[in-house]
Amino acid sequence: MPVALIDGIEIYYETHGSGKPLLMLAPGGFDATADKWLAASAWKEINALNKLSSEFRLIVYDRRESGRSGGRVEKLTWDLYAREAKSLLDYLKLDAAVVLGACMGCSVALAFAVSFPKATRALLLHWPVGGYRWKANNLRKFATHGNFIKDQGLAAVVERGQKSKGFREDSESGPWATCMARDRQFADAFGAQDPNRYLGIVETSARMLFDRDTATGATPEEVMGIQAPALIVPGDDDSHATSGAHYLRECLPQRKFWNVMPPEQHTEQVCDLILEFCRDK
Repeated sequence: MPVALIDGIEIYYETHGSGKPLLMLAPGGFDATADKWLAASAWKEINALNKLSSEFRLIVYDRRESGRSGGRVEKLTWDLYAREAKSLLDYLKLDAAVVLGACMGCSVALAFAVSFPKATRALLLHWPVGGYRWKANNLRKFATHGNFIKDQGLAAVVERGQKSKGFREDSESGPWATCMARDRQFADAFGAQDPNRYLGIVETSARMLFDRDTATGATPEEVMGIQAPALIVPGDDDSHATSGAHYLRECLPQRKFWNVMPPEQHTEQVCDLILEFCRDK
């Protein structure tokens, strides 16, 4: 199993194909794993990894606190996730890549482009998360987790986390549930920490991640400063508000907007669009 040690955390990753690097920031919310490129509803019509690896060297990974990767209890921010992605490029000795974000990966991609402009050859944003419902739902998830801690204590969180399918499906288990389920040592350390300090981390993370009613990841002023050419593929549901995609269309200086809405979008079309857009990047 290929694992990179990134800032002291084991990150599971895969590479496919050859050619220009394509850094793929997975969909799936707080369950952002490499497998989602084949299993998520917007990507499962064909094997997108096979299609895209015909022209790219793909870099896919399980984001920290997801799947086969490890984690650490600390304040979660878009910049933290972006630095994880950049460190993986550095580990693979790659100076720059085309950056593809899907779902919540779009927010990581925006933060990446802001912090690492020279490493961003192009920006591909598939179904950007955003909108008031997205914000409200995620703030509610973090609040549910916080209330469970206050009512039941950290020991109950550990017990629940070890049995749950993760924060995406079980709000009470929290963002570190996957780590507790796969790593007994992590679970023991989690249960022994100061609960008030942990609650502060949870509440601050929620406030930092879900700070606006539109697409998250960077401020409008920062997005307007991104010079990388960008392709936007809009979503249309409670997590991927079309308004968020149009906000990025408004703010990104060099953008192409695919004016096709789900369910008329198909995975093979999206892959062809990506390949065409990036051939001269």
